[in-house]
Amino acid sequence: MDDILLLDAAERYLRGEMNDEERAMFEDLRKNNAEVDQMVVEHHFFLDEMKRHSDVKNFKNSIHETHNALLNNGDIKIVPAGKARVIYLWNRYKRTIAVAASIAGVTALLFSGMVTVLTPKADKKMVEDLSRHLNILEKNQTHTSNELRDVKHKIEIPGEPAKFGGTGFLIDNKGLLVTNAHVIKKASRVTVQNRSGVELSTKVVFVDDNMDIAILKIDDSLFKPFPSLPYNIKKSSTDLAEPIYILGYPREEIVYGEGYLSAKTGYNGDTLTCQVSVAANPGNSGGPVLNKNGEVIGIVSTRQVATEGAVFAINAKNIFRAVDQLKKSDTSFQNIKLPATVQSKVPDRVQQVKKIQDCVFMVKGY
Repeated sequence: MDDILLLDAAERYLRGEMNDEERAMFEDLRKNNAEVDQMVVEHHFFLDEMKRHSDVKNFKNSIHETHNALLNNGDIKIVPAGKARVIYLWNRYKRTIAVAASIAGVTALLFSGMVTVLTPKADKKMVEDLSRHLNILEKNQTHTSNELRDVKHKIEIPGEPAKFGGTGFLIDNKGLLVTNAHVIKKASRVTVQNRSGVELSTKVVFVDDNMDIAILKIDDSLFKPFPSLPYNIKKSSTDLAEPIYILGYPREEIVYGEGYLSAKTGYNGDTLTCQVSVAANPGNSGGPVLNKNGEVIGIVSTRQVATEGAVFAINAKNIFRAVDQLKKSDTSFQNIKLPATVQSKVPDRVQQVKKIQDCVFMVKGY
């Protein structure tokens, strides 16, 4: 890619001017090309420095404008020139400053006098505005530092592509996820990636090949616990023909699909699973199956290639079985409580998905 076009793309990326498809392609390029990633980081610093320079310049202009306004309104007077100027300042500020012994001292004295003159009680609001401006600059600097920390975290993730992939979703607000056992079966290391593209390290805490369920624990300082999950996990069975929808990562962005429950049993009458009529691909494995109320009723498990549209899902009640087994094998998970009720039932599907999508992750096996 031409350097000028690449730089233009980096600036559009940092300013948030890319659409979702462009952003996904550019983030892939960053992950696979260390030089491009380094250029983005450096350009981020450059834009930040330019912004700080502009903010300082605007702050100085604001001080000059304030001084001129006070001068025109008669709130301040021009200090007499020459020796009289020094005597004037000394007589006015002798309680707080000492007599300057050099030209440098006189300069410092004049600056101190200017600051004092520009803060009369009548102009208190303007001073407060300037103070708020400085606080905003400090917050922006903190935000930039956090962004750079996230970028550094991404750079530290090994650059090799994942060997296996699927989907997982949270079953508690502190970072416990469920996915399919077959998604991570051959992986020596497993990570998850959130909707913003940040990759987080995990550890596998439970695997049951018979149920095809695995439980992961996000073990990364960048993960912040959720106040609560926007859905519950349903123990009871689902009615035939009930509308359902799925969320998953068959590609680099989250994908929505909808359908209905077509059979209460799975392949060859398997009672562990049920059959759903919905379009799904291998990357959907491990993703949630939800009903119209936003309740998790299953986990997307396998797709029968020979049967068009036949997708099978593990019944949600098996998530409870898996968690019970985890508690027995590891006492550190004794206090896990799966969400039993929907916190806020939203009938509108779009609003449901907006609340749920941040709890669904791409699972990567290396």
